Amino acid sequence: MKQLLSPALVKNSLSSHSWLGLLVGIMMYLVCLSGTLAVFYQEFERWEQPTIEEFKTLPSEELQNAYRTVLAQSGETHHMYVSLPSATMPRASISNDDGGWFLNSDGSLGERVSHEWTHLLTELHIFLHLPENFGVIVVSILGAMLCGLIISGFLAHPRLFRDAFTLRLKGSKHLEQADIHNRLSVWGSPFYLMIAITGAYFGLALLLSLVVAPAFFDGKTDDIIPTVFGAEPTLDQAPHTAEVAKALAQMPTIAPEATPFYITVEDVGSAEQYIIVGAQHHDRLIYAEQYQFDGMGNYLNKIGFSDGEAGRQAIFSVYRLHFGHYGGFFIKVLYGIFGLALTVVSVSGINIWFARRKSRDALNNLWLGFVWGAPLALSATAISQLVFHFHSIALFWFCLLACSSLAQFINDELLVKALLLKLNAAALIGLVIAYGVQFNSHALQLIPLAVNISLVAIAIIFLCMAPSKAALQAARSAP
Repeated sequence: MKQLLSPALVKNSLSSHSWLGLLVGIMMYLVCLSGTLAVFYQEFERWEQPTIEEFKTLPSEELQNAYRTVLAQSGETHHMYVSLPSATMPRASISNDDGGWFLNSDGSLGERVSHEWTHLLTELHIFLHLPENFGVIVVSILGAMLCGLIISGFLAHPRLFRDAFTLRLKGSKHLEQADIHNRLSVWGSPFYLMIAITGAYFGLALLLSLVVAPAFFDGKTDDIIPTVFGAEPTLDQAPHTAEVAKALAQMPTIAPEATPFYITVEDVGSAEQYIIVGAQHHDRLIYAEQYQFDGMGNYLNKIGFSDGEAGRQAIFSVYRLHFGHYGGFFIKVLYGIFGLALTVVSVSGINIWFARRKSRDALNNLWLGFVWGAPLALSATAISQLVFHFHSIALFWFCLLACSSLAQFINDELLVKALLLKLNAAALIGLVIAYGVQFNSHALQLIPLAVNISLVAIAIIFLCMAPSKAALQAARSAP
């Protein structure tokens, strides 16, 4: 590969790779870290509310009664959403525009749906807590720039594959960080490229709706949605309660190979009211095929995500491909491992730049506080939500700011790293203890127990990573 690339191309590629990495490094780190955790958002939702009754089937009569109950106590609402129990989420819930309730197995209403910490996590990944549409575009641009980083990285390092197993962890900090960065980049590059492309799609779709509409739809953005996602049925019915149970009962005949997992009622109570049943086709990557019914539960048609135009199928396959929700829990674990590797790649790329500098200043401190402050901020917000029932995105960012400020105040790299790693470990262990006190025997259920064991394991890893007293003393005594 080295012989195919001119020295000028390698030099220019290295320069562009470095500047591009610096430009997006901070945001890329947050997106990668939160994305790694967001792969397991279903498990976190079950962990966050462990007292909810879990079951795999809900009889149609109980579902219809629950729908009527929620509808009767709803104010003006245009949408009703039913989440059906499934293998990956054995819970049922019904929501309107103002919130939702879990259902018990007899169809009665249970606790309010409250996944505030999980939402904080997923919203950090999807739009960085920025205004939603703007944030989605920003994160998608990061996906596009990640594609550029991957390509420029290969062009900038012609020996990348030949040195794929070279790992010098005991040399200079520059060589250590460079080897970690380059090795993980090579080993995970197919995954990273897939994540970058699918991640870029979400905001690109929004941008295209703003750019393509004037060119091909005479400026009417409303015409794009039916073309891509299917048209709404034209109905004129007397107002009535939607027959969601009747619609669901027909699915074994309409699509015996599919598993329904959600129901949406659009234009609730109006003459245009219709029902959508979303069903997963387990042999396809699509998120769901959507089957449309009128308000009385009479079947109309399906959108065609499973067997329609190739572009429509591809568009509805992006979500599962990006988050790894298509091959069982083992695939999620693989996504978690590679997502963590990409997070390390993001951090080590910035560390390489710092190692090349001949001086050390406030930027070094602020970056160190930011890196180890992000997981601490996530732990702090989890404690705040679970123990004190206080949800605040501002708390997450305040913790990040506090950690960076603390790092600048101490101005000692090893001491700051040791302190923040120990604080991270203490916060995780404190979270697990508080969780056990809060939920008692519910903390011993499979998913909560697995999450808490994972948190303790991460805490132990943080403690092992913290510089020892001997290392701190050696650093202080060095000339």
